[in-house]
Amino acid sequence: MKKMAVVALLILGLAGTQVGCGRFLGGAAVGAAGVGAAYELRNKQQMDRLEQEYKDGKITQEEYESRKEQIRRGSIIY
Repeated sequence: MKKMAVVALLILGLAGTQVGCGRFLGGAAVGAAGVGAAYELRNKQQMDRLEQEYKDGKITQEEYESRKEQIRRGSIIY
Protein backbone atom coordinates (compact mmCIF):
# COMPACT_ATOMS: atom_id res chain seq x y z
CA MET A 1 0.00 0.00 0.00
CA LYS A 2 2.83 2.35 0.90
CA LYS A 3 4.55 1.63 -2.40
CA MET A 4 1.37 2.37 -4.36
CA ALA A 5 0.99 5.73 -2.62
CA VAL A 6 4.57 6.69 -3.44
CA VAL A 7 4.16 5.66 -7.07
CA ALA A 8 0.92 7.65 -7.31
CA LEU A 9 2.63 10.72 -5.87
CA LEU A 10 5.51 10.37 -8.31
CA ILE A 11 3.12 10.08 -11.24
CA LEU A 12 1.17 13.13 -10.11
CA GLY A 13 4.40 15.02 -9.58
CA LEU A 14 5.69 14.15 -13.02
CA ALA A 15 2.33 15.00 -14.59
CA GLY A 16 2.59 18.43 -13.00
CA THR A 17 5.75 19.11 -14.99
CA GLN A 18 3.71 19.06 -18.19
CA VAL A 19 1.64 22.15 -17.37
CA GLY A 20 2.82 25.68 -16.56
CA CYS A 21 5.95 26.31 -14.49
CA GLY A 22 7.31 23.13 -15.98
CA ARG A 23 10.91 24.05 -15.39
CA PHE A 24 10.46 24.57 -11.66
CA LEU A 25 8.36 21.45 -11.17
CA GLY A 26 10.62 19.43 -13.43
CA GLY A 27 13.65 20.49 -11.43
CA ALA A 28 11.87 19.68 -8.19
CA ALA A 29 10.89 16.26 -9.51
CA VAL A 30 14.45 15.51 -10.58
CA GLY A 31 15.73 16.66 -7.19
CA ALA A 32 13.20 14.55 -5.32
CA ALA A 33 14.02 11.53 -7.46
CA GLY A 34 17.72 12.03 -6.74
CA VAL A 35 17.15 12.23 -2.99
CA GLY A 36 14.91 9.16 -3.09
CA ALA A 37 17.47 7.21 -5.08
CA ALA A 38 20.26 8.15 -2.66
CA TYR A 39 18.10 7.12 0.30
CA GLU A 40 17.30 3.74 -1.27
CA LEU A 41 20.96 3.21 -2.14
CA ARG A 42 21.80 3.73 1.54
CA ASN A 43 19.11 1.18 2.51
CA LYS A 44 20.58 -1.31 0.01
CA GLN A 45 24.05 -0.83 1.49
CA GLN A 46 22.71 -1.35 5.00
CA MET A 47 20.88 -4.51 3.95
CA ASP A 48 24.00 -5.89 2.23
CA ARG A 49 26.13 -5.16 5.30
CA LEU A 50 23.51 -6.74 7.56
CA GLU A 51 23.39 -9.91 5.46
CA GLN A 52 27.19 -10.15 5.50
CA GLU A 53 27.30 -9.75 9.29
CA TYR A 54 24.74 -12.53 9.63
CA LYS A 55 26.63 -14.84 7.26
CA ASP A 56 29.87 -14.15 9.16
CA GLY A 57 28.17 -15.07 12.43
CA LYS A 58 28.66 -11.63 13.97
CA ILE A 59 24.95 -11.28 14.82
CA THR A 60 22.19 -13.66 15.86
CA GLN A 61 19.19 -14.51 13.71
CA GLU A 62 16.96 -12.56 16.11
CA GLU A 63 19.08 -9.42 15.74
CA TYR A 64 19.24 -9.98 11.97
CA GLU A 65 15.45 -10.16 11.69
CA SER A 66 14.96 -7.13 13.91
CA ARG A 67 17.38 -4.94 11.98
CA LYS A 68 16.05 -6.21 8.66
CA GLU A 69 12.54 -5.13 9.67
CA GLN A 70 13.83 -1.68 10.62
CA ILE A 71 15.39 -1.26 7.18
CA ARG A 72 12.19 -2.47 5.50
CA ARG A 73 10.05 0.06 7.39
CA GLY A 74 12.21 2.91 6.11
CA SER A 75 12.38 1.73 2.52
CA ILE A 76 10.11 1.78 -0.50
CA ILE A 77 11.85 -1.10 -2.24
CA TYR A 78 12.39 -3.54 0.61
